[in-house]
Amino acid sequence: MSNRRIPGLTKKTLGGGHFEWYIDKRVKGYGRLCESTGTSEIEDAEAILIKRIKECRDAVVHGIRPRRLFREAAAEYLTRHAHRRGIGRDVTALQNLDSYIGAKYLDEIYDETFQSFRDERAKEGLCVGTVDRDIGTAARVLEEAATKYRDEVTKLTWLRELPYINYARPYKKREPYPLDWDEQRLLFSELAEHLATMGEFIVNAGPRDEEVCALEWAWEVRVPELDTPDLQRTVFIIPEEVTKCFTDDPHPRLLVLNDAAQRIVDAQRGLHPRYVFTYKDVRGQRDRLGYMLNSGWKAARTRAANRYRKEFGRESPMGFRRIRVHDLRHTFGRRLRAAGAQFEDRQDLLGHKSSRVTTHYSAPEIGNLVDAANLVTDSRRSPARTVLRVIAGKSGV
Repeated sequence: MSNRRIPGLTKKTLGGGHFEWYIDKRVKGYGRLCESTGTSEIEDAEAILIKRIKECRDAVVHGIRPRRLFREAAAEYLTRHAHRRGIGRDVTALQNLDSYIGAKYLDEIYDETFQSFRDERAKEGLCVGTVDRDIGTAARVLEEAATKYRDEVTKLTWLRELPYINYARPYKKREPYPLDWDEQRLLFSELAEHLATMGEFIVNAGPRDEEVCALEWAWEVRVPELDTPDLQRTVFIIPEEVTKCFTDDPHPRLLVLNDAAQRIVDAQRGLHPRYVFTYKDVRGQRDRLGYMLNSGWKAARTRAANRYRKEFGRESPMGFRRIRVHDLRHTFGRRLRAAGAQFEDRQDLLGHKSSRVTTHYSAPEIGNLVDAANLVTDSRRSPARTVLRVIAGKSGV
């Protein structure tokens, strides 16, 4: 019986001598139907195939919403959001959930459906917050299936209504921790030379971790109208292939350098033919970093935190003990604000989305942004950092 050729059913090997029947059939007026039956029993597979063909024909003739598997919706979600920063975390979450809900239809999923997943993960010793983050990813898939994904034939959403999913303790985003000048000196003194150089660049120009690691000489553009007796002024145009990781509306980003950042860039010339910021590997050859928040960064911040009491006479704040590379970008932004830089200039310098986003800047406009970026050195005299520390302390940073 198992060797019969069933129209629309094929065997899919799973390994270890196991297999399951897989549907691959074209339904007139609907299109191709490709999905697993989830069974190795031919009678069950035939029944599932007949049922699915009927659902597809009902969709074509009567406009009835065809049923979709959660696995299909998860694949659609990952395809649509493949460019997003952090999509790897969603991939992992959906892989963790697949054996529990992947083969279920979307309209079969509700809060209690996740109970076996919760129980099994608890036995493995995982905290509720970690489990809830995975379930939260599934909830986002269901939300998009109910609001965005539409069947090509019926034009109906994949899911009629969004079920209630209780993930009571969703991930709470960590509050930013901008450094004051003394904390910056302490941290940078513990960082490896290449990390300290990149850190100095971020607090003076405001790029993201990924942007500074990927920064290429090919993206540099001269602005000779803004040259000074001791500096030849340049900017960088970061392509949208890099910036698309941070926004749903990607566009090239202008990275403006203040005087300090320009000197840092000039000091890197000739070290590597492609990348601006590099390090020496174990063979003594220069290569680019994938990201700055690595084991070297974490070890350096631990050493800096251990020195904190001796340096400043008080315990190291939690925010400093967990300082991230992105906090250097927050440091740049806070110093701009403390020094009185205009809101629009801060948006442009940090590459935030605004109604003025453009890739065309005149030399005077760039000069205005350079002047604004140079204000960060004036923020050393501002009392604003003390006020911010009190506010941050109230929020538990």
